[in-house]
Amino acid sequence: MRLRLTPRDTSFYDQFAAAARNIVAAAEVLAQMVETSSVAERGELNQKMRDIEHANDEVTHEVMRRLNSTFVTPFDRQDIYQLTAELDDVVDFMEEAADLILLYELGDLPQTTREAVQVLVKASHATAEAMPRLQGMKDLAEYWIEVNRLENEADQLYRRTVARLFNGETDALMAIKLKDLADKVEAAADGLEDVADTVETIALKES
Repeated sequence: MRLRLTPRDTSFYDQFAAAARNIVAAAEVLAQMVETSSVAERGELNQKMRDIEHANDEVTHEVMRRLNSTFVTPFDRQDIYQLTAELDDVVDFMEEAADLILLYELGDLPQTTREAVQVLVKASHATAEAMPRLQGMKDLAEYWIEVNRLENEADQLYRRTVARLFNGETDALMAIKLKDLADKVEAAADGLEDVADTVETIALKES
């Protein structure tokens, strides 16, 4: 570990943890949305999702404010910016997925899409559990290995979803709508993997 003689603002770690908690909240709301076909319930859940997205925007803005006003940062400024942006992207993708469910007036969703959202929940919890360990740069390898494994699982579910949507049994317009939703769920899974990859890069640089 490199020797540091200058005090650093450690509040960045609190913001990373807050963003990860927002990701968990968003994933759990999305999981509820895909398991119900009630329009009223989905409307309430979608509002919760928007509130989470707005709260996470505030976290992102706070990190950027601190980044612009802090002379010595915990680690490389570009890595802080990248990690913050990637955490924010994950919430955005989940919010977009929730919005599509309402806008497209979707009914029951494919089992594979619902399973993929459960994968998001698992990866989100793994991310939230790892963020507090970022400050010490310890015991993080299991985290990025697990999230990469979960992303591979999400990839397989995405391919199965698309294959079934375009096998001729689903109305063409509905197939397009459901694929749009699957694309957003897959983007969120990819985003969680991006976060894990960035954490790995940071940990290797700081070791």
